[in-house]
Parts: sequence; structure tokens; C-alpha cells
Amino acid sequence: MRIEQFERSEASILHADLDSFYASVEQRDHPRLRGRPVLVGSGVVLAASYEAKAAGVRSPMPGHEARALCPTAVTMPPRFDVYMAASRAVFDVFHDVTPLVEGISVDEAFLDVGGLRKISGTPVEIAARLRRRVRTDVGLPITVGVARSKFLAKVVSAVGKPDGLLEVPAGGELDFLHPLPVRRLWGVGAKTEARLRDAGVSTVGQIAQLGENRMCALLGRGTGRHLYALSTARDPRRVETGRRRSSIGSQRALGRRIKSEADIEATLLAIVDRLGGRLRAADRLTRTIVLRLRFHDFDAVTRSRSMHDPTDSTEVILAVARGLLDEAMPMIRERGCTLIGLSLGNLEDHGAVQLALSFDRPDHTADLDVAVDALRGRFGRNAITRGALVHRDHGADAPMLPD
Repeated sequence: MRIEQFERSEASILHADLDSFYASVEQRDHPRLRGRPVLVGSGVVLAASYEAKAAGVRSPMPGHEARALCPTAVTMPPRFDVYMAASRAVFDVFHDVTPLVEGISVDEAFLDVGGLRKISGTPVEIAARLRRRVRTDVGLPITVGVARSKFLAKVVSAVGKPDGLLEVPAGGELDFLHPLPVRRLWGVGAKTEARLRDAGVSTVGQIAQLGENRMCALLGRGTGRHLYALSTARDPRRVETGRRRSSIGSQRALGRRIKSEADIEATLLAIVDRLGGRLRAADRLTRTIVLRLRFHDFDAVTRSRSMHDPTDSTEVILAVARGLLDEAMPMIRERGCTLIGLSLGNLEDHGAVQLALSFDRPDHTADLDVAVDALRGRFGRNAITRGALVHRDHGADAPMLPD
């Protein structure tokens, strides 16, 4: 099988990644914060500026631990509407550069600039202009990695941070990749890194030397083959565009203080209300509800349930989400809860599904959803709220991002 990356005559895939996105937006909008350590989020650090990272602060870290490491840090409340507006502006720049844009999250994307040399210059020249435009038009720093594959471009941008531009030219992939620590590879977390370290493997080059069979014996067939392929710079995936999202989600940090079960359920209720509106606005239906919890020891679990019939009803989604939360409540009582998230998966277009008809009673909940959406659309999301949510603080609300 031929691998696409070696068919490319030059490094022409860009990975563009905003630097400390939330914190950079705060520094952009508040000149007094520029050059100073900044934390976004108080109970749990959602983002830290590079000045704070230099002191050892990482996300998600408890706020009191972050402030102990960096006492001079300024803590800012999250402003997700502002962050999403900045994200849209950055993606507008991406799409001006090339139509081949694959968004990964709100602050990063792959861009394929192959074939643009005659009209736009070399990939490095294109990347340099992209960085200047994001800085000039949006006011944010961004790092761009340039390589022949998506995997390597992402690794290159991580090495090039902050506010950098780094290229691995065609033919230089293994020289760049092999000295790097194994944690740079996708799929290597703390546990896999420890197992590799116990086997005497600490660099990407040592994985390549170990060979595919030995890696499979050490980590299992799937993981072993995956990591060996990456260690030899093999990644045939193309930059994919035009795909509709298969899921939407939101999560809220609860902080380190003990929350009552009523507070946790109210937080879940607020998330469901928001996601239900987003689902209907996109004219989509969901079949799968996924609940994500993070505990005081930073361990995380997910629980999911799929439905026979897809739905966009807030009440149906809430009923399933409450059932998942009830099942997880014994763990919450024992271990505490610092974050709760919900995602709606297996999304389908509304018109592509034949909905089941109810012959027992009219569906008044659908009428209620439409009425609530209309009020919030006209007067703002706080125009109408549930009684259970009045006078409650549900923590920081953010889009559900990849771990």
C-alpha cells in the first residue's frame, strides 16, 4: 500500500494552533495583563498563559494549587462567548488561505496548502502570512507546524510553541521525530509512557528500533501497530473538509469544594438546556447521550446510553442524562466531583429520519422547546430559566474538547 505522505513532494500540511487560547484572549482584551501570568477559571484552571506555565501551572489544575505555584498570577473569569467569537474570526482567516481546512477544536486546525505554490508561494511562506493575519486581524498569537503528514505537523507545532513557525522538510521526518520523547506520539498517556519506560523505551526512535512485533507484544496489537507506524512517520490520513459534526458537548468545572447532589443535578440541568437548544438550532437529532465526570483525584469516567429513536427533545435528553447521573452518584459520593460534562452523539439530520408517531397524546414538549428557543433567541439565554436554576452558580461552561 502506498502511503500518502511519501507521495507529497513537499511538506504542505499545516497544523495551526492558537497559543494558550483563552488566556491569550484575556491578554489581548486587557492590556494590563500582557506579559503577566494569567489564569482563566478560579476553581479549576481552564487555561494558563505561558508566563504562568513557566511557573509549573497546567490545566486542569485546582486553582489553589496554581496560585501556590504562581502567587502573582491574575485570575480571570471565563468569557466563552468572546472566545467563540475569536475562534470564528481565526477560522475565517484559515478559509481565506485554503478551502481545505479541517477543524480539530475551537483553537486548532489542519490546512492542506498543496498545489498553491504558483498563486500563494511555498507552504512556509503561506504559514508565515497566516500567522501575521491572525495576529493583525484577530490579535492573537498562533503557532504553525509544517510537514508532510497531519500527525507530524501537529507534533511540529507543539515543538514550535509558543508563537512559532517550524517546518520539517520532506526527507527530514525521521531525523526530527526519533530524538523526541515517546509522550509526543498520539495515544501515549501517562500509563503507556510508564510501560514503555519500564521496557527501556524513552524516545520515538527506540520504538522504531524495537519493531512492530515487539511493540504489539508489549502494548497489544492495536496500540503497538499504531505507535510503531507513527514512529516511522507513517500517517496516510488526508485533511478532511465538509464533514458535519457527529457530536456536540459542553462541560462545566465545579471546583474543589464539595458540591451537594442538588447542585450537581442543577448543573447537569443547565448543560442539557443549553445543548438541547444548540441541537435544535442545527436541525439535528441525537441517539446517544454521554456523561463525563472528573473526580477529586483527577481520574475521569464516562457513562453512555443510546436510544432506539433519535430525539431533539430537551426533556428526553434530560431524562436519560439524569439516569446516567443517578447510576454514577455512588462514585460521586465516595470520590467527589470537580467537572461534569455531557455530549450528544450519533447526530443525524432532522429530515433524514422518520420519527416515531405518538398516538396516545400530542407532543406538547416539542411545542414548549420551540417556545423556549424563540424567547431565548429574541431576548437572550437568560430570558427564561428553570426554577431549579435560579440563584445557582453552575461553574464555568465550556465546549466539550478532546482530552
